[in-house]
Amino acid sequence: MDHLQQLTRQIRRYLLWAILFENIVLIGAWYGLSELLGLPTIACAAIVAGLGFGLTVLITFIASDYVLQPTKALWQAVLHIAPGDHGVAAPNLDALKVGHDLVASLTAEIYQFVTQAEHHPEQSVGSSTELSDAVLKAMPLPVVVLDNQQNIKYANEPTAQYLETTSAELVGKNFYSMFNLLFSSDSTLDNWLSGVREQAALASQTWSRVRMKLNESTKQFDLAAHYSKDNPSGAELTLVLFDHSDQYGQDDQAASLVALSVHELRTPLTLLRGYIEVFEEELKPNLTPELAGFMEKMRATAEQLTAFVSNILNVARVDNDQLELSLHEESWGEVLTAATKNLELRARVRGIELTCEVADGLPTVGVDRVSIFEVINNLIDNAIKYSGNGKQIVVKAQMSKDGQVETTIQDFGVGIPTGVIPHLFDKFYRNFRNRSQIGGTGLGLYLCKAIIAAHGGNIWVQSHEGKGTTFGFTLQPYTQLADEQKNSDNKEIVRGAHGWIKNHSLYRG
Repeated sequence: MDHLQQLTRQIRRYLLWAILFENIVLIGAWYGLSELLGLPTIACAAIVAGLGFGLTVLITFIASDYVLQPTKALWQAVLHIAPGDHGVAAPNLDALKVGHDLVASLTAEIYQFVTQAEHHPEQSVGSSTELSDAVLKAMPLPVVVLDNQQNIKYANEPTAQYLETTSAELVGKNFYSMFNLLFSSDSTLDNWLSGVREQAALASQTWSRVRMKLNESTKQFDLAAHYSKDNPSGAELTLVLFDHSDQYGQDDQAASLVALSVHELRTPLTLLRGYIEVFEEELKPNLTPELAGFMEKMRATAEQLTAFVSNILNVARVDNDQLELSLHEESWGEVLTAATKNLELRARVRGIELTCEVADGLPTVGVDRVSIFEVINNLIDNAIKYSGNGKQIVVKAQMSKDGQVETTIQDFGVGIPTGVIPHLFDKFYRNFRNRSQIGGTGLGLYLCKAIIAAHGGNIWVQSHEGKGTTFGFTLQPYTQLADEQKNSDNKEIVRGAHGWIKNHSLYRG
């Protein structure tokens, strides 16, 4: 389990929200000073600059304390057990807001090493079974052991406390009847287990931000699993839970707050885009080529900011199961051509030629026009941002081998490292190699996957580093949705785009 990668992601998310909050405050301050109070531009700039400096200093102090928490805890652990009286108490791991799993793992290794060093080799520590039982009982984290029928073979006391029950009530019960797990993608525990049973004798896997609904609350945690085929003790699967309910709950509240704040940007953005359109109609014929270019860049930037606002709001709706799509019969060639045309300006500003090729004879598809525009917008925007020195982006639509309408967006830019591809559709994930050079939130592809899944399609990516990237997705022909529409009273096909997948829909007796 790569706890270091987990810590890195936690810090990235924290810094992302801090920077995003600062930018929102500064934009709001500028709008309030200039539009509402009518202050001169120089005065607005001076006030906003001072506010920005103050926020930067404040965020720096807060962020440094936050990032150094794991280091401080390890320092306390080492001095606590080091020879001599250092007067340092053992670290309180439950109080850690970041890096809890990494610090817990490392301190456990340190304590175990010291304990073994203090005992002579000839001293007996009992049988391996007794030692295993002692280790499981001493674990401060919830640990569950399952047999090959997915029945609970062992659950330690922290597990019982976590589920607000007793160990006796858990042992012997079917795991799925006691643990109502929800995952943020279809890479669930059950799907992973089904795969490794056919391919491996030993395997391990981790998941972050797993949810579990109890009677009156929702737990959020990271999950680690170890699979052992034909284990002599009958223990096929060992699960360890790392609770982050408070931290992830705060993240959810922060996301809701950001979504609410971003929503307030829609009105000034709409006004800004309206003014730009008026200026283009009235002034562009009289502008010099240089000023006309500036006007195009202003409109492209406004459209990009509008897309950013839509992403934030729709991700909040996905996570709260509030994003509903109404699928209607559409000509995919017309939809794709119109969506691509809207992005030609953004590509042209970057010196990129955007072309759209639609195969003849494509069947109609069932799509929600607004949300599918957002998918195309995000994928082409990604292609523009990562084109590097590439000067062309090709959008193609054709029939796939399995009878689906397939669309691909290909760029010839920097490409994606192989190790990054499995995480591209994770929420907030961004490639560490270029996140400082290329802006973004890590939400666009997550949203694309949710919307395409709600349409009944699939999305994928192929890339070669240094040669470019191709994103593709499929949509169902409308004829395949005919029965669903016949059963709908309002002749609409309504789908929900949600971010949480139930681990197992059936009870295994």
